[in-house]
Amino acid sequence: MLMDSILGMFSMDMGIDLGTCSTLVCVRDKGIVLNEPSVVAVRKGTNIVLNNGEAVGLVARDMLGKTPGSITAIRPLKDGVISDFEVTEAMLTYFIRKAHGRSGLIRPRVVIAVPGGITDVERQAVIGTAERAGARKVYLVDEPMAAGIGANLPISEPTASMIVDIGGGTTEVAIMSLADIAASESIRIGGDDMDDAIINHLKKTYNLLIGEARAEKVKIKIGSAVPLQEELVMEIAGRDTISGMPRKIVITSEEVREALRGPISMIIDAVASTLEKAQPELSADLIDNGIHICGGGSILRGMDSALANATGLRVERVEDPLSSVARGTSVYLENLELWKDTMNHNEHGWE
Repeated sequence: MLMDSILGMFSMDMGIDLGTCSTLVCVRDKGIVLNEPSVVAVRKGTNIVLNNGEAVGLVARDMLGKTPGSITAIRPLKDGVISDFEVTEAMLTYFIRKAHGRSGLIRPRVVIAVPGGITDVERQAVIGTAERAGARKVYLVDEPMAAGIGANLPISEPTASMIVDIGGGTTEVAIMSLADIAASESIRIGGDDMDDAIINHLKKTYNLLIGEARAEKVKIKIGSAVPLQEELVMEIAGRDTISGMPRKIVITSEEVREALRGPISMIIDAVASTLEKAQPELSADLIDNGIHICGGGSILRGMDSALANATGLRVERVEDPLSSVARGTSVYLENLELWKDTMNHNEHGWE
């Protein structure tokens, strides 16, 4: 323990928000030093990362949907968990090396935020992958706790703090009090499902096939969870599924909203289910404290209003919603000695 404390003084410890869509890395005393897509470009049929292991993140994202037959751009996490271990290891190795730089030979201790609903086996897989990627010690923290801390909610006080973190692959809902989770729901629905809903709508209604990147652009530009004061239109190009030729169409925010109804309803149901599980005193606290939302999905127009309409509670988007989980891992790093016994890590049967 003493040796670990001494090593900790010289290593550049880091917190990682390992997301389905993006990975953010925080370094102790430096804040967020890396924010890149969770994408890796490999040679087809292998796990060999292109450009000598450097075709990761921003470089690889530009290849998504545009690669020739010999190259595959992979997102190695699905629904918030690792779906391709070797590629995730290569990605984490690249991110840890890039964030660590040449600051020292001592491998870093790493805090990783994970979805609250993942299994013990999946948790062990994350720890093993991070160790092989270059971490000296790995600690896991549940995403809603990290999000609450990163959003500066009073989660350690005897009052209810409620967070809804809408990520790319999962939505984490939790009511926290006294530094613990009192009620929670974790569903494998998020921004990716919204993109898929848009792709399916265009294919079914217009026989037009578009990729994930273009669907995300539609969601960002004209997507909404509630009717808009002034409805929007957008031109979108893709491939006609009948003729096989490129084609453009014009779509409206009303039809995109209708397409998004399914995933948004599931998120609202998860919030309602969590509220139903809360103790009466915590429910009463939420009348004053309200709900806080974060993650990429919280930026969708009217997401706060849709949740407020469904629950009758005040809903507020946190400041800088995309980085709240990463900022929370950074706070955990600063308090590792205090909190590490409450976290999963590779000293308590996880080796």
